[in-house]
Amino acid sequence: MSPVAHVLVWVYGALLVIPVYFMLISSFKTNEAIFNSPFAFPTSFSFSNFVNAWQNASMGTALVNSTIVTVVAELLTLVLAVPASYAIARGRGRASKVVEGVFAAGLLVPGFAALVPTVLLAVAVGLFHTREFLFLFFPATVLPLSVILLAQFMRSVPAELEESAMIDGASRVRILISVYIPIVVPGIATVAILNFLTFWNEYLFSLILAGPETDVRTVQVALPALVSQTNTQYGVLIAGALITMIPVYIVYIVLNRRLEDALLQGALKG
Repeated sequence: MSPVAHVLVWVYGALLVIPVYFMLISSFKTNEAIFNSPFAFPTSFSFSNFVNAWQNASMGTALVNSTIVTVVAELLTLVLAVPASYAIARGRGRASKVVEGVFAAGLLVPGFAALVPTVLLAVAVGLFHTREFLFLFFPATVLPLSVILLAQFMRSVPAELEESAMIDGASRVRILISVYIPIVVPGIATVAILNFLTFWNEYLFSLILAGPETDVRTVQVALPALVSQTNTQYGVLIAGALITMIPVYIVYIVLNRRLEDALLQGALKG
């Protein structure tokens, strides 16, 4: 690696580490300490900012709501996307291409364009300001990308494996569960990570569809409660932001390890 490449790698690494470092040390500081010495270590490591963020924004309830919404939406997305991608990948003829084109067209629809119709639909079915509507809405927003990505992974599976399973009398469902899913675990993990980040960090639709009420609002909707027009405690705000980031890092670490294990097993079998 050339010296220029080394420099660029270190610069890129610094650009990633510096914001995280700033957030970590600022979560233990007062406003005065943040503005006077933004990159200096805090004089004490009191967790009062985290306690205030947890209490003032009702972070406990918000975390539970976000967890329930994210897990249910994630499972529903995979239940719908995996068989759909299998059908598209192994479909022969024009029908599968048309269906894949329909899913691809879903990527062209901007989110704001669906805001008003989605609100009207939520009101019409009696699920406005409920978590249940988010269970159904979130998967619909990511299904196009999930199906397109998983279909590409499904196409990488040799057709001979499917033919051998069919000769042995396996049904389509058994072939999908026993042949395709174990091989495309890396693709499923990738889609799961992308969808988790989308569901967990979503703010606008969660604010409008679930509402700002304490008992149903998600963590991203609860976080702005720490912002004040006259006296925002930025240490408390940053501490609240860190609390919302912890589940993201945990899920990424877990799925990333599974992804690496799946890739290694595939290499060893090959």
